[in-house]
Amino acid sequence: MTWIKICGITNTEDALRAASLEIDALGFVFAPSPRRVDPSTVQKIVQYLPPSILRVGVFVNQDYSEVKKILKDCGFTALQFHGMESPEYCRKFSLPVIKVIRVRDLGSLREIDLYPNVSILLDTHDPAKVGGTGKTFPWEIALKAREKKNFILSGGLTPHNVGQAIRKVRPLGVDVSSGVESMPGKKDLSKMVEFVEEVKKADEETR
Repeated sequence: MTWIKICGITNTEDALRAASLEIDALGFVFAPSPRRVDPSTVQKIVQYLPPSILRVGVFVNQDYSEVKKILKDCGFTALQFHGMESPEYCRKFSLPVIKVIRVRDLGSLREIDLYPNVSILLDTHDPAKVGGTGKTFPWEIALKAREKKNFILSGGLTPHNVGQAIRKVRPLGVDVSSGVESMPGKKDLSKMVEFVEEVKKADEETR
């Protein structure tokens, strides 16, 4: 089954609705974004989540000590680094790490080799935004990436194109944020339901 993460969770209602869909992970953003949360908000949300859900803290170029403090306060079970974090930085953490590679062109894939011991997430490069761009990148590049390592696919995924993406790329997982929202920071239940259904449908067809 394709691993599913819904990112940019900002409130308990959205978190519980997403968790009820039997997805694998929820992401909480601590970088400048319409979806940014603070530790106290996350503490209130995670106490209601089932233990089976991976709770992922998403950070961008933040100080190690700051991340460690937030990690302790929020009880995350994985970390996602979306900036220029080095392999050495990623190795400082004992939790599972997802390192984001922002894909501009085929040359971007050289970064994958620098992070052999962490999970890789491919997202769309945008000079104005670090994440949550709502834009896809050419999936032919993702196919090339699979020759190096399987990965989590992100960048402009929606209920309307995630099935096509899985059929074409067959990634390890998919990560969605803006594609299942009614507005930035507010998830749309019907879109989340449709997204998960399309993933499952594609999995059945490619099994």
